[in-house]
Amino acid sequence: MKNILVPTDFSKNCNKAEELGIEMAKLYNSEIHFFHLIKTPVEWVKLDKQKEKQYPETVKQIGSAKANLRELEKKAEQQNLECRTFLEFDGGQANILRHSGHFHHDFIVTGSSGTRGSVRELLGSNVEKIVRKADVPVIVVKNEEISFPFKDVVFVSDFSEDVSEAFKQVISIAEKCGAHIHLLRINTQTDFNSIEQGLNPIKEFLKKFPHLEKYSMNVYNEPDVETGINNFLKYRDADLIAMCTHGRTGFLSLFSKSIAEGVTNHSELPVMTIKV
Repeated sequence: MKNILVPTDFSKNCNKAEELGIEMAKLYNSEIHFFHLIKTPVEWVKLDKQKEKQYPETVKQIGSAKANLRELEKKAEQQNLECRTFLEFDGGQANILRHSGHFHHDFIVTGSSGTRGSVRELLGSNVEKIVRKADVPVIVVKNEEISFPFKDVVFVSDFSEDVSEAFKQVISIAEKCGAHIHLLRINTQTDFNSIEQGLNPIKEFLKKFPHLEKYSMNVYNEPDVETGINNFLKYRDADLIAMCTHGRTGFLSLFSKSIAEGVTNHSELPVMTIKV
């Protein structure tokens, strides 16, 4: 991991994402970029200094954003990290994806409060579209205080498709953090079966990772996936939930659009999505 992007609107949960981004950059010795987007009443980059004075509130907002970005840069540099900051105007969802692609980021970390969260305001779109379309793993930070380095990571899948490459991303973080990985399959009402039958796909999957040591296999029979995850978390501590997406075609077969939105929006824990 050489380059981490942290989009931020300087809200509380984005502050958590900023801190997590810095800690992850330290762990991986990565460069870190902070990105802020401002909605302006006109096409700001085409205004000269004289015309900018016609919009004093926007000038004030831009000044405040630049000061916040400078503070973030100082924080990163105090940790001996390479850091760059970016301020853009008037963009939407395409800005963050285009920006990330241009700079070849390996990871995106950002904050959200759920359906009313800062990602919607910051990026001009909801968080589900961002994690679905991003070509790199995305961690969405929520309300829960972040425990980092992560000690317990839950990887949720039905293991019916090959998610090996995505799982390697999870292993990378887990090994860096010394974390335990809990592989979790939720059998819903459409495929209720015995726990042993549910474990078989996980066992087959793990044959590809013979050197993995710190893990557990878990199968829950539940009415739906989100309920299953929540019930699992009642009995197991976790610092991060990880799951896969198919990109343009949406989440893997386990996750309908509504399930993915529910997990991403309602979980208090950070949620990591990886495109396969």
